[in-house]
Amino acid sequence: MTDILFYDNHLLALVKPPMLPTQTALSGDENLEDRAKLWLRKETGKQGSIFLQPIHRLDKPASGIVLFARSSKALARLNHAMRERQIHKTYFALVEGNLPSQEGTLEHCLRHGDFRAEIVAGEHQGGKKSLLFYKVLKTQDRKTLLEIILATGRYHQIRAQLGAIGCPIVGDKKYGSHSSFKHPGIALHHGRLSFEHPVSKEEITLQSERGF
Repeated sequence: MTDILFYDNHLLALVKPPMLPTQTALSGDENLEDRAKLWLRKETGKQGSIFLQPIHRLDKPASGIVLFARSSKALARLNHAMRERQIHKTYFALVEGNLPSQEGTLEHCLRHGDFRAEIVAGEHQGGKKSLLFYKVLKTQDRKTLLEIILATGRYHQIRAQLGAIGCPIVGDKKYGSHSSFKHPGIALHHGRLSFEHPVSKEEITLQSERGF
């Protein structure tokens, strides 16, 4: 089973491996949600239906922390917290090339295209403002390790924005990478998640080590 980071009556947090969808619309296809439900059945001994809903999703080729709600109360409160930007997610990415500065902001307008995000001139072209903050952690062999915090949560946002400035994520050929990644998927990992527990109100920070 995938690494379990947190588990109680209201929440389940675990690490998604690369190339495994968070969910799938096709019955029978392997995905993280079904794996988690199978684990819960074994853990709890419950035979009937299991309530489990992801609070957020990761792109199939990315890896890292995914948080699930195990109760409708937790789901409603965490969805509200997500809308109010009270859930803080930190990503790590290994990219090609060098960023403009050691830390900074990337801002673009993104439009959801045909299985990819497209950079457009503005909202008049159907784009939505997309903002992220980055910090350079290490540069070596024409590759750069970044820490990334999202201010918005658009489709393929990190991948599209980094590709747009000529620094695609290693292995992400969809957005311009010319490098092969040594592991499956791409060099993008959701490594830290901080939030208030929806019931106990405890401040929780979960961490997962990146594989690059």
